[in-house]
Amino acid sequence: MDALKLMGLDQEDLAIVSAHVQDAVFKVSGLAYAPRSRQLSLVINRFVWETAEGRGKSFERRRSVLLFKRVNAVRSIGFDRRDGEQVLSLLAIQFEQNGEGPDGTVEFVLSGDASIMLDVECIEVQLADTGGAWETGFKPRHPAGA
Repeated sequence: MDALKLMGLDQEDLAIVSAHVQDAVFKVSGLAYAPRSRQLSLVINRFVWETAEGRGKSFERRRSVLLFKRVNAVRSIGFDRRDGEQVLSLLAIQFEQNGEGPDGTVEFVLSGDASIMLDVECIEVQLADTGGAWETGFKPRHPAGA
């Protein structure tokens, strides 16, 4: 499979990126915010949903980087950002617009009622596989109605 590279500039694009990173796992140490450049990067191990159907009992994860630009502030709840070894699971990425402008809050919805919120000037996101694919026998499952 070719490496995935996506860019998003609106809510529809963000929904596509969110679908590709659903059930990604990452260590807290993989989260980096650079206030000067107003960028947040997150190194993740994403589940490759786009090839999961029809693969039987063998699935794939890939090392990827999720990058948000034009980030004014970052907040988190439900986990200790000082515990770099803690592993978190990303369930979805959502956006709540402020008024009629392009600014708003991007929320990383994490398992265990945790979340990371980004105050953004506008949506500008990139997702890129950086290599390091490996096979896994586990396919994430979600309860019906969840």
